[in-house]
Amino acid sequence: METNDRRDFLKKAAIAGASVAAMPIVAACANSTQSGGNKHLLKTDDSITGTLIVPKKAGLQISGTFLDEISHDIPHQNWGEKEWDLDFRYMKSIGIDTVIMIRSGYRKFITYPSEYLLKKGCYMPSVDLVDMYLRLAAKYDMKFYFGLYDSGKYWDTGDLSYEIEHNKYVIDEVWRNYGEKYKSFAGWYISGEISRKTKGAINAFYSMGKQCKDVSNGLPTFISPWIDGKKAVMAAGGQLSKADSVSVQEHEKEWGEIFDGIKGAVDACAFQDGHIDYDELDAFFEVNKKLADKYGLQCWTNAETFDRDMPIRFLPIKFDKLRMKLEAAKRAGYDKAITFEFSHFMSPQSAYLQAGYLYDRYKEYFEIK
Repeated sequence: METNDRRDFLKKAAIAGASVAAMPIVAACANSTQSGGNKHLLKTDDSITGTLIVPKKAGLQISGTFLDEISHDIPHQNWGEKEWDLDFRYMKSIGIDTVIMIRSGYRKFITYPSEYLLKKGCYMPSVDLVDMYLRLAAKYDMKFYFGLYDSGKYWDTGDLSYEIEHNKYVIDEVWRNYGEKYKSFAGWYISGEISRKTKGAINAFYSMGKQCKDVSNGLPTFISPWIDGKKAVMAAGGQLSKADSVSVQEHEKEWGEIFDGIKGAVDACAFQDGHIDYDELDAFFEVNKKLADKYGLQCWTNAETFDRDMPIRFLPIKFDKLRMKLEAAKRAGYDKAITFEFSHFMSPQSAYLQAGYLYDRYKEYFEIK
């Protein structure tokens, strides 16, 4: 038994090592081609077009994306403003009109020089990303949503109410320094991610959402929880699925209670779509839309563009999986599709070579020139 476990571990380690080792080589080859370094490499024949055997444009088109600048499980791309400017142009070219900074800080790393958070021991950022994103959003006629601060205490304790205290100061500070200055500041993202009856969630969402709306003269707020499905497993673990997933009936009951408690302070809910299987999409999406309509919320989908079915966390998703999710959202009558997230998993300048090809397949499907 021990020998088999050790062999399996070494096999997985070798695969992961090979994958990581291959990335810079692929990138180096690509850069070599772009700069004319290797003149013997073949190029694609641009006269060839793909032939889809499914109906085109049957899905809900993505019109918003998170900006994942402060993350704890996605590699940083180390872009400067010129790279971000290009990425906004790529976003704009496929119809994205809304960008959402996923969080303004996580634990000690922050996106802007917050006087309050620096006094609490956070690290000074080298660039004011909030200011940069707001300027780029204005330049490309996009709406910017500000993601609140995440202290990490919720992830440590399971109690979302810990996030209220810091954000009391962050919300006021950000609106004073940026919201009153930029017309592109269009709303707020309450960044605490939950799945079910999380301790303190209703009060936290309501309190933070109401403060955001009060300080900004009613600008919209939204949340993006996950469905506690079979693929709702820890990113750091080795499993791809679990046995004890929520039923559609339990999901409807629990989220009915949550929506009832946050109505008036939260304007939209964008459930993450990657934690359930593809043949479960319609059942859960139908319930999500029914609940949103009942409690006066907009129903968005957070169409994950990374693949939860792969043993390597996280790579760009297979196009057909994204297509099926967007088609289910359209069938359910969802109001908007956003994604987590364009820059890593769909952008032609992503560190992942596959992301640019997903961008190409997406454009073919939606007939975007």
